[in-house]
Amino acid sequence: MSPTESSNSEFYTLDIGGMTCASCVSRVEKALDKIPGVEAASVNLATEQARIRSQRGSSSLAEIIALVQKTGYEAKESSNRGNSDQRISKSFWAADGLGRVILSFALSAPLFLPMFFMPFGVHWSLSGWWQLALATPVQFILGWRFYDAGYKSLMAGAGNMDLLVALGTSAAYGLSLYILLTSNHAHELYFEGSAVIICMLLLGKWLEARAKQQTSEAIRALQKLWPEHAKVLNADVDLQGNKAIGADHYRDLPLEQVLPGDKVFILPGERIPVDGVIILGSSHVDESLLTGESEPVKKSVESKVIGGALNGEGVLIVTAQAVGVESVLSQIINLVEEAQTQKAPIQKLVDQVSAIFVPTVIVLALMTGLGNWLYLDSISIAILRAVSVLVIACPCALGLATPAAIMAGTGIAARFGILIKDPQVLELAHKLNIVAFDKTGTLTMGKPRMLALLPFDTSFTDADQILATAAGLQLGSEHPLAKALLVSSKEKGIAPIATSFSKGLPGIGIEGIPSGGPFAGKTLRLQSVASLKGSSQYDLVLQKAQACFEQGQTVSVLMDSASKDGEAPTPIAVIAFGDELKPNAKSAVDALHALHIRTVMLSGDNLSAATRVGKMIGIDEVFAQIMPSDKAQNIHRLQNPPALQKQYVAMIGDGVNDAPALAMADVGMAMSTGTDVAMQAAGITLMRGDPTLVADAIDISKKTWNKIAQNLFWAFAFNTIGIPMAALGYLSPMLAGSAMALSSFCVLSNALLLKRWHPKNR
Repeated sequence: MSPTESSNSEFYTLDIGGMTCASCVSRVEKALDKIPGVEAASVNLATEQARIRSQRGSSSLAEIIALVQKTGYEAKESSNRGNSDQRISKSFWAADGLGRVILSFALSAPLFLPMFFMPFGVHWSLSGWWQLALATPVQFILGWRFYDAGYKSLMAGAGNMDLLVALGTSAAYGLSLYILLTSNHAHELYFEGSAVIICMLLLGKWLEARAKQQTSEAIRALQKLWPEHAKVLNADVDLQGNKAIGADHYRDLPLEQVLPGDKVFILPGERIPVDGVIILGSSHVDESLLTGESEPVKKSVESKVIGGALNGEGVLIVTAQAVGVESVLSQIINLVEEAQTQKAPIQKLVDQVSAIFVPTVIVLALMTGLGNWLYLDSISIAILRAVSVLVIACPCALGLATPAAIMAGTGIAARFGILIKDPQVLELAHKLNIVAFDKTGTLTMGKPRMLALLPFDTSFTDADQILATAAGLQLGSEHPLAKALLVSSKEKGIAPIATSFSKGLPGIGIEGIPSGGPFAGKTLRLQSVASLKGSSQYDLVLQKAQACFEQGQTVSVLMDSASKDGEAPTPIAVIAFGDELKPNAKSAVDALHALHIRTVMLSGDNLSAATRVGKMIGIDEVFAQIMPSDKAQNIHRLQNPPALQKQYVAMIGDGVNDAPALAMADVGMAMSTGTDVAMQAAGITLMRGDPTLVADAIDISKKTWNKIAQNLFWAFAFNTIGIPMAALGYLSPMLAGSAMALSSFCVLSNALLLKRWHPKNR
């Protein structure tokens, strides 16, 4: 990947080859951290990638790659697109390919098969020299990867799993060769032990590679949504003539050559190649792999479409708005890849253990060998038990436990429209006590309609002039209430009165000076009722708007804010808006109650209006008349209630004014139907404006965390139980090798059980 540039930092992604365990991850990270200018580095064993952030101009990519290679690992620049497929497209004879597994078992079979006939009284085995002939290619050709990686790690001043395997199998092979040369007693040889250990480890590596491939399926499925080409209409095509568009009216261009503003022609059944707006045609579009929406969505003129979605029955012409890395699909892939590469906080424990694990195991193996030699007076038994300790202790499962679960969990969540960007939320989701909702756009449709306009001056009866003035203040605004005013004026055939000056007032409203009409030259302000709290006009406005509040409507007030000769600002009219509740808002709250989570709603509306909405959907507690700037303070108070232990709070929002609260919450969830600012501040993005996804996001986060905990428990338990058993002679080297390989596979398989997860609320 080319560096993603920001003002002061450069970001790189590298593909790392040759890592086998948590110790490898720790060593690569330490090497990267020592590079001058590197601010942070994260290495993931399951994805075999490293992500590096460095100060601009401090270290080149070539220097970083050279240092990783000096540490003993392969490194190369990662490509942005299609990389997952490239990483798992291993050849049949690759280091973790099936060919080496088959060949190793074919050579080793004559060595270990006679053992299965011994219980039946058949004592037959190959001669010592035949055993040497079969075991040697397994040991030094098929098993060379362990020597190579082990030597590199030793030269780098540390050890890894490969070093343990190389030491253990070499000891068994060397002991067998010594006995063969000195006594030629075939029944005392252990060639089958060293050969079978290598066979099982190669089998384990192949199984790991296959399991890793499955954990990456979500990314690859998203990448395959990209069509290779787009049909771009010629500039001279007349779209008003209703003529059929033929092959001579468009060019079939590679996707990277399509630019914003191009008009793209899309046939039924084709993938939509770009993000854009439909300018001609209508169809149903399948966005399931992007948003998790199970049913195709009806799209018509002025509807937005997402690149990668599948067009249904209609012909569409779309004006391209975002292409390539700027598209929603590209951003989704980047978010999922970033989440899968990051580490959950619990991984720090694994890193601390792995840093001292390999040298500790080598010391334990030496102590086991010396102890057994002194106690049993048998060098062969002592060596075999030391070999078992070396093999059983390989920390493969430990290194895969966390990243495998994160990859599987974030991948399946993305399939259903839940983008988990920050793995830390996985650790916090199972602790959540409270979920706080913003109201507008989160629990409601976010598309309010103007329901009433009530002038304060009863002698001024021209409500249309007030509407034209208020709509003029909102020209160019994207706020839902602004759109409602403009739609209402358009429906009534009233032209908005433009302003000579206007500016937004964060958390309050908008201020401007109309250029015409009855309020020409005056400074007017359209603001929320809550923003008037504490002023002399507040009670007057409340009285005027009381009936609207009782019906659950949202109210704004148009004020003449230019006071002359010390006069107070004058209210002109109250404007009431209605916003329909989302049909599944109540079921979303019920789903959270089923998880024993308390629900809260934060609203700038009047208390009676907000309470009415809260009762309709079953919200436990309503905070009303809250300024947007105060939402974060409310989240903080919910987290730290007086005389109670800390509460873990999730915040659900979609607007710019929700960003501070989303950042303050333990877990922030943003609706993708909202603003980019909100999505950047949140740890989870919900790709549909569906509040039932909140409970689903908590559920998959909990299940992913449970898998991490299970994997780490079994990985630690495996080594804790296995090492003493091997030291006491209850595990032969062959059983130790088999168990070690299968432990890694079991950890990955346990993580893959997350693929069976399905949202409960669909």
